[in-house]
Amino acid sequence: MRRGLRAAAAYVRSAPGTYVWLLILFLTTVALHHMSPQFEQHFLRHRSTNLRELSHDPVRVLFSSAMWIDSGHWLPYAVLYTVFHAQAERWLGTLRWLLVCVTAHVLATLVSEGALLWAIQRHVVPESAVNTLDVGVSYALAGVAGVLAYRIARPWRYLYLAAVLGFYGVSLATGRTFSDLGHFAAVLIGLGCYPLARGRGRPWNPGRALSAPRP
Repeated sequence: MRRGLRAAAAYVRSAPGTYVWLLILFLTTVALHHMSPQFEQHFLRHRSTNLRELSHDPVRVLFSSAMWIDSGHWLPYAVLYTVFHAQAERWLGTLRWLLVCVTAHVLATLVSEGALLWAIQRHVVPESAVNTLDVGVSYALAGVAGVLAYRIARPWRYLYLAAVLGFYGVSLATGRTFSDLGHFAAVLIGLGCYPLARGRGRPWNPGRALSAPRP
């Protein structure tokens, strides 16, 4: 048990940005659970990257929107952060990982909200959509999932890419919401972050790991 605890602590220390962010999300999620549903929606809307808030104070809401989870469920994100963010941070280093997160979060937000603005101007959706709630960390997560393709050796990389693009592509094709577009764009943005991944060590080969003899 002690050995397991030491290994877990070492893993957390190896990805400090991931777990500091996860701790902030835990605290903000606890805070949301102490709010009434009506106040929670009002509170989150002012920290949302909707068109109204982006037009008034874009830097503030782009930062604050990444500190809240509107679903109120923290545990699934703890798993996803460990599987994707922690792996990417350990591989890329904290600064490069953070650049991927920020780039995906900001650009995917601009893509999705730009598409929403286009739909409003053409009366496809009502003007009230300028207040649509849009908080969360999923664009950064999708971007990191994209850049992690370069961590995997060929041909396994293509299987991983097919799974990631298929997951977000099916969501875009069936849901066709502005956030579905944002998630798909974030994956492509992550793939476009290849210069940050170049020279970060030999790609991981799952086939070699599976064929390694057991002790």
